[in-house]
Amino acid sequence: MAFISTIPESEAVGEVKEMYDSEKATRGYVPNFAKVFCHQPKVMKAWRNLIKSIIENMDTRRYELVTIAAAGKLHSSYCMLAHGSVLKEKFYSSNQLNEIIINPESSLLSPTDKAIMKFAENIVTDATSITQKDINELRNFGLKDEDIFEVVTAATARCFFSKTLDALGAEPDKIYLNLDEELRNNLTVGRGF
Repeated sequence: MAFISTIPESEAVGEVKEMYDSEKATRGYVPNFAKVFCHQPKVMKAWRNLIKSIIENMDTRRYELVTIAAAGKLHSSYCMLAHGSVLKEKFYSSNQLNEIIINPESSLLSPTDKAIMKFAENIVTDATSITQKDINELRNFGLKDEDIFEVVTAATARCFFSKTLDALGAEPDKIYLNLDEELRNNLTVGRGF
């Protein structure tokens, strides 16, 4: 249950109904995160456009790894569960993903993966601590400036979304209860169901 009132699906009209209908068409249900945006559906639309512009040229696996690194530091269970589910569905088994979450130095991750995830965590922890040396290290892993920009904006955009959901009390969707228990517990790093 959110900390603010939300518009029930049956009462949604106008832009709120459009937002709900869009989410339902994509996911099969209206997620809790959309419900907390019911008072400003234009902000959700702007969020969608921002994320689309960040990821349209970014490798999907890289985006998801950066996102769970940032979400983990933000203690955002909702984002960890959502993006962990994508990683499980498209790239890793539950056991592999558990290992990655528990051990960021896992051999399942390439040195580049480890570097970008650590970089994303550092952005969330204290972006003012990032120096030219950090950028140069990413370049040494073969990242171009546009790649570094994508990693930065994926991590900083996650700050906006995760903090918005947690500040408004959006609980993770019940669909994530379908994840195996160990993975669900490892992905639940903050507010639970």
